[in-house]
Amino acid sequence: MTIPSNSVGKDIVYIRELEVQTIIGIYDWERKIKQTVSIDIEMETDIRAAALSDDIKDALNYKEIGKRIISFVEASEFQLVETMAEKISEIVLDEFPVPWLRLRVSKPGALRGSKDVGLVIERSNHV
Repeated sequence: MTIPSNSVGKDIVYIRELEVQTIIGIYDWERKIKQTVSIDIEMETDIRAAALSDDIKDALNYKEIGKRIISFVEASEFQLVETMAEKISEIVLDEFPVPWLRLRVSKPGALRGSKDVGLVIERSNHV
């Protein structure tokens, strides 16, 4: 099987609802307990080499990315979700072959009457 090198499109590898326990928040009580943050990330990649070889060495390894995000978030103590999101995006773009990502970070139950609150950012290494 061959895949044309001139195929048009953007391939996305994603992780959905990655839940991590961390200290996050601006209130005194939030600084004393761990809360759950939920992370969704979509990462641009080109899957053609992996599709041809059927070998993980040619793929964007979402397990390694997930483990890196978990490790970072668990050890963090940010006040703002905005800071956490920016730092996660920097790690993924700097440490993995990802030219573009969309990241959603939310705090389930942070606002009474709401399932969750959070933000979505897009970042890239494109100049």
